[in-house]
Amino acid sequence: MTKYFAKLGLNNKVLTVECVNDSVATTEENGINFLKELHNYPDWIEASKDGSIRKNGAAIGFTYDENRDAFIPPQPYPSWTLNETTCQWEPPVAWPGDGKKYGWNETTKSWDKEIR
Repeated sequence: MTKYFAKLGLNNKVLTVECVNDSVATTEENGINFLKELHNYPDWIEASKDGSIRKNGAAIGFTYDENRDAFIPPQPYPSWTLNETTCQWEPPVAWPGDGKKYGWNETTKSWDKEIR
């Protein structure tokens, strides 16, 4: 089994995600210390693929928010707001969910049906 750790850059942006064997990362601190030594880089934090810790999985370009203890994906559109519970971005208008394909239109702040 492996544990995942995010390498954090400027403003806590995720630069990469590394795997560490459970036998080495017996605790978060042990995993971080192993990666610090291996890569000679100081800023690491434990993550998960499925969001079981820190609300969301970590991926390159996400931001680690210390106050929320969460990985937050990049904001897809300026009109979308952050859901404080899930730390996911939500549109101002709910997706129709009728099985048809839609794309977000930032100009009209609405969902447009995709034309094939």
